[in-house]
Order: sequence, then C-alpha cells, then structure tokens
Amino acid sequence: MKTLLLLRHAKSSWKNSDLTDHDRLLNKRGERDAPRMGRLLRETGLIPGQIISSTARRARDTAALIAEQSGFTGAVELNSNLYHAGPEALATVLRELYYEDDPVLLVAHNPGLERFLELLTGEYEPLPTAALAHISLDLADWWQIRPETRGTLVNLWRPRELEPV
Repeated sequence: MKTLLLLRHAKSSWKNSDLTDHDRLLNKRGERDAPRMGRLLRETGLIPGQIISSTARRARDTAALIAEQSGFTGAVELNSNLYHAGPEALATVLRELYYEDDPVLLVAHNPGLERFLELLTGEYEPLPTAALAHISLDLADWWQIRPETRGTLVNLWRPRELEPV
C-alpha cells in the first residue's frame, strides 16, 4: 500500500502586478494556512517521507512551511513538471520516483489536482487553497501508478473546516 498526499498550494497574493503567475507570493491567509496543514500532518502521523513541489513560488513557499511544521526532515524536491500539471503529468512525476518513501506529498495546482483526485478515487472534491487529500493506493511501488489507478480517499482537510488556531 502507498499513501499519497495531494496539497493545493496555499492562498497567494495578486497585489504585485509586476510578478508573473509563477512568482506570486503567499498572502497572509496562505502564510497562516500552510503551517496549520503541516501541523495537521504531524498530529495525524502522516509525516511525509518525500515532498515534491511545483517550482511556482507560492507552491515552494507552501511546501517549505509544510515541511517545517510537519516534522519532515528531508529536502523538498522541486519539479517544474508540477506547474499547472494535469493528471497524466502528476502520475508521471510519481512513476519517476527513485525512492520508496511513503507517504509522498505533492504540492501543486488546480485544476490538475482536483482532476487527479477524481480519477484516483472516483469522487469529485473541490480543493480550495491549502486543501489536503489523503489517498490510499493498492500499489507496491510508485512506478505502477497510472491516472486510471483506483484508490481510496481516506480523508480530506480544508483549512476553513479545521478548528480555529
């Protein structure tokens, strides 16, 4: 069994119109929600064995805050293929893992994450910013994953549904 964690990056700011989409920073809500989700991973015993993030600034910053608060001890891997990736690209990133770490956390973007979650579980669930999905997959190795792989949505956490800090 493999455990996949899908996290949509935390809320980003649109204040600085000089920044490209790729370079947008987290806003105050994003800076609050990302650490909360990291603590949730630690408290639920889902400390990632590996974190792979989109290269977009908002995703990288989210991943760094998650890593710090979850107790993750490795280095966050940046992967440009996660920037606006669809389900096939997300599956490809997982298939190419060199490590057998478990769970694996992907920090990426919508609509690709929502579509991937739906393909894997058969359930459509909206993923607002900083939402975290926990999926159980009946796989021995990550290279076996395909978009048509079926798994179970174990839990889904949205920041607004969590207890206030």
